Amino acid sequence: MKKLLLGDEAIAQGAIDAGLSGVYAYPGTPSTEITEYIQNSPIAKERNIHRQWSTNEKTAMEAALGMSYMGKRALVCMKHVGLNVCADPFVNSAMTGTNGGIIVLVADDPSMHSSQDEQDSRFYGKFAMIPTFEPSNQQEAYDMMAEAYEFSEQVQLPVLVRVTTRMAHSRAVVELKDEPRKENALNYNAQASNWVLLPAFARKRNDIVTSQQPMLEQCAVESKYNQYVDAADHSLGIIASGIAWNYLMECFPSGCPYPALKISQYPLPKQLVRRMTEDCDRVLIAEEGQPFIEDIVRGVMPGNAEILGRLTGELPRTGELNPDIVKKALGLPVEENFVPCEDVTPRPPALCQGCGHRDVYTALNEVLLEYPNARVFGDIGCYTLGFLPPYKAIHSCVDMGASITMAKGASDAGQWPAIAIIGDSTFTHSGMTGLLDAINENSDITVIISDNLTTAMTGGQDSAGTNKFEAICRGLGVSEEHLRVVVPMPKNMPEIVQIIRDEINYHGVSVIIPRRECIQTFQRHLKQKKAKEAQK
Repeated sequence: MKKLLLGDEAIAQGAIDAGLSGVYAYPGTPSTEITEYIQNSPIAKERNIHRQWSTNEKTAMEAALGMSYMGKRALVCMKHVGLNVCADPFVNSAMTGTNGGIIVLVADDPSMHSSQDEQDSRFYGKFAMIPTFEPSNQQEAYDMMAEAYEFSEQVQLPVLVRVTTRMAHSRAVVELKDEPRKENALNYNAQASNWVLLPAFARKRNDIVTSQQPMLEQCAVESKYNQYVDAADHSLGIIASGIAWNYLMECFPSGCPYPALKISQYPLPKQLVRRMTEDCDRVLIAEEGQPFIEDIVRGVMPGNAEILGRLTGELPRTGELNPDIVKKALGLPVEENFVPCEDVTPRPPALCQGCGHRDVYTALNEVLLEYPNARVFGDIGCYTLGFLPPYKAIHSCVDMGASITMAKGASDAGQWPAIAIIGDSTFTHSGMTGLLDAINENSDITVIISDNLTTAMTGGQDSAGTNKFEAICRGLGVSEEHLRVVVPMPKNMPEIVQIIRDEINYHGVSVIIPRRECIQTFQRHLKQKKAKEAQK
């Protein structure tokens, strides 16, 4: 059977067909569609595959490890900055090893379409000594899932599968298996002492994992996903990884005239690389993301070749690649592109009309006219757009959950007023612990949890703390008189303004929760309700 699938959807279908028992994820573009596809899959529903969103990437990774220890296959999905959040269990998962297979799927975002940075997750795989797969097209993305699970169980290590935005969000026809594999049975035969990382056990596992590296590299040398294609003209050799291989093939539809090495499985197959650097005068390295391969090649095996790539300027140091960029690096003619019309006015992103965040910022800005030295620490979500005109309301945006702890740090430095604004999903993701720090020291900060009842920025997924925020804040220790809930609407503006003013002037921890459903999910739910009524 054939299907037209996004890269993310091919990954999801590949995991289901490989006998998946559970997916664990926190929404993050460009990885979100993987979990959503599994949530809507008839097979996943029939098999009752776990498919609920996790509170954050760390809890997702840890839950997947628990499933693996019981012998079943688990998938963890996140965007690249999410790998920072789950770095502790991810790195230690190599030390414990696996029982059932685990795939950690990370979607990197070159050109930062919806991210804070261009982090390249391959460095994490190398650092943690975990094998890494990097598909070059949607069919490979599908096929690799089954092979990565088999490989994970064979070597008893997690496997990192790395894709990028263009792979995740482009479509291609994918040929599927006739029947999905059965799920693994529970397995109690694994050596549980591996999972207890007391130093005595961890040292033994460290020796084992370290000693596995030559074998893992040899597997990469022999992998069908790593191909050395020789050619007559050795004046140039080309190494291309992941989707960059597709771009290279588009440059030479009749076949590449130079030796070309495709890399889609790591550790880097140095034997194949060394062959090219010894046989060719120059070697161009095309890879999506940071110069990961180029750094290694340049450092330990340049052979006789001059190494070219992102570090030498043949390819841009930052941003996504595309076929035209690769053509230019190869000295091939590049077709002219359409130039945007000068009459078209750029349209920057903006908060939706009817969004509750708009009313929050309107009220906040009115109050802050009275406090010219106020500092507002923002967070990751739709409300980050409050930095842009017309609001210009926030002064920072660094990482998930940082607003509260940064406001606390500013208050510790003597700043007043120090205000944090954070969304509902981000608060439960990683804001709660910062609030606890502030409560324990009775920091002089005002926290605004702008609750739109969903994870709006990534498409309206369920938010882990919905209808629980007052209870969470009380449990952490916020005093009842300084825990205020408001409905952000124009008609309530005088009340909201006064509450914000009162809580800023309270010298301790106060929490304000403006709550109104995201206008997008509200409209979606309204359509669903009307459709059901029409059916009746």
